[in-house]
Amino acid sequence: MPARHVVLMTMAGVCGFAVAAVAIFAGISRVEQNRGAPATQIGGPFTLIDDAGVPVTEAALAGKPSAIYFGYTYCPEICPTTLLDLSRWIAKLGPDADKLNYVFVSIDPERDTPQLMHTYLSSFDKHIRGFTGTPEQVATIAKEYRVYYKKIPTQDGSYVMDHSSIIYLMAANRKFVSTIAYQENDAAALAKLRNLLGTTTPSS
Repeated sequence: MPARHVVLMTMAGVCGFAVAAVAIFAGISRVEQNRGAPATQIGGPFTLIDDAGVPVTEAALAGKPSAIYFGYTYCPEICPTTLLDLSRWIAKLGPDADKLNYVFVSIDPERDTPQLMHTYLSSFDKHIRGFTGTPEQVATIAKEYRVYYKKIPTQDGSYVMDHSSIIYLMAANRKFVSTIAYQENDAAALAKLRNLLGTTTPSS
C-alpha cells in the first residue's frame, strides 16, 4: 500500500455509522424494492469541481451508468476500504470497466480540495474520479442522493465526518438502480455492476 495512503488513513478519527444513516439506507432499499416509486427520488442535478479542478455537472456522467460513493479523504477506514474494494471490482470487470463512471464525492469540502482529492485517488484505480465543491454545492448533491453526513468535533479541536457508506448505482439515464453495501462480497457486488452495464444499449 502506498505510503501516502497510509498517512491519509491515520490523519483523523473513525468514520462512524449513525442511526440516521441506517434509516436512509432503509429508505433507499424500499425505493429499490418498490418499482412503483419514482426513481427520481434519488439523484439529481449538481454543480461541483472534479479532482483536476474542472467544473462538472450531472452532464459529465451522461452516456454511461455510474457508481457513486460519498466520503472524505481524511476517513481512516471505511472510505479507503470501500475505494479499495471498488478498485478490485473495476479490475475484475476487465474491458467492461470502461463502460461505467466511478465517482468519489467529498462530503468534507472544507478540507477536500481538488488537489488533495487527486493525490488521494492516485492510490486507487485510475477510473475513479473525485468531485468536491463548496459546502453549499455538496449539501445540494447530498440532498439529491439522500446522503447522510455530519461533522463530529474531536477533542484536539479538529473533526471527523460521520456519513452513510453505500455505493449508489445509477443508470445511464441517471435513474437510480441499486446500491452496493459497505464490504459487500465480491460476487454480489460484481453481479450488481454487471447488471448495471445492462442498463445501457447492448452492442450488436
